[in-house]
Amino acid sequence: MNGFFLDFEKPILELEKKIKEMKEFSTGESVELSKEIAQLEKRLTELQRETYSKLTRWQRVRLARHPQRPLSSDYIKLMVSDFVELHGDRYFADDKAVLAGFGYLEGRKLLIVGQQKGHDTKERQYRNFGMCHPEGYRKALRLMKLAGRFGIPILVLIDTPGAYPGIGAEERGQAEAIARNLREMTQLPVPIIIAIIGEGASGGALGIGIGDVILMLENTWYSVISPEGCAAILWKDEAGDKYETAAEALKVTAADLLELRVIDRVVPEPPGGAHRNQRGAAEILKKEILHFVDELANVRPQDLIARRIKKFRNMGVFHSESN
Repeated sequence: MNGFFLDFEKPILELEKKIKEMKEFSTGESVELSKEIAQLEKRLTELQRETYSKLTRWQRVRLARHPQRPLSSDYIKLMVSDFVELHGDRYFADDKAVLAGFGYLEGRKLLIVGQQKGHDTKERQYRNFGMCHPEGYRKALRLMKLAGRFGIPILVLIDTPGAYPGIGAEERGQAEAIARNLREMTQLPVPIIIAIIGEGASGGALGIGIGDVILMLENTWYSVISPEGCAAILWKDEAGDKYETAAEALKVTAADLLELRVIDRVVPEPPGGAHRNQRGAAEILKKEILHFVDELANVRPQDLIARRIKKFRNMGVFHSESN
């Protein structure tokens, strides 16, 4: 955990510390404590299950932002072989917030596009904290069209606090870049699998989020606005008193969005969350991705496109009244 934990994780860390101390004492003093240690480990498993199954929506938002949570680059390293990163949008620049390239997932060739936040302060600045500029969306679309031309399925890993709102980004057509991606991605003739691995905020996430299957890891969130942004607009809240209220109202969690039929499947995380077992989280996610890659492999391109458009048209609820 590298010393970082959220408030609701404290009892778990204290129990882990106690187990570690008992193991060290048992080894160092040659004292038989295996029975006691086994009991504590059983209690730890129960405590993890109890804690993480009862998280509030705001707690899951905070968990999605955990600094030790695996990022796109981590999932690529753990799941993908022979990954070759490609750069640039061929118009302006190479956006470091988007990590994209071709690789193999258990022998299946894929284009992988991921939003990358960064692991430490230096990398986060380099990656612009995962907030894409217009050239990031254009780079992603350029490579997606290349994949479409050669019949290569696409995997998108979403993890962003939103598209970059700076003046330069707006001058270079941020809204147009996102809107173009929404239109063009509906027409790509290859399977597109979306996996939300952390934060899925606003148009910044949706700009690369049009797909045939949308997966969400258990402790992630996906919404038109962050709880903080919602609280600031509705209640002028600056102290954070309304963040939890906003998260509850927005229904941002994977379970919420599955119920609302915005996503297709919730991907479970290892006990304690993906940040406590990155390799385990990657294995679980890889199995889900492979399942859908194989399932969609034999669907005709025209059927993929028709189903994809229908999928997004059917989202949401509206009422109309005739006079």
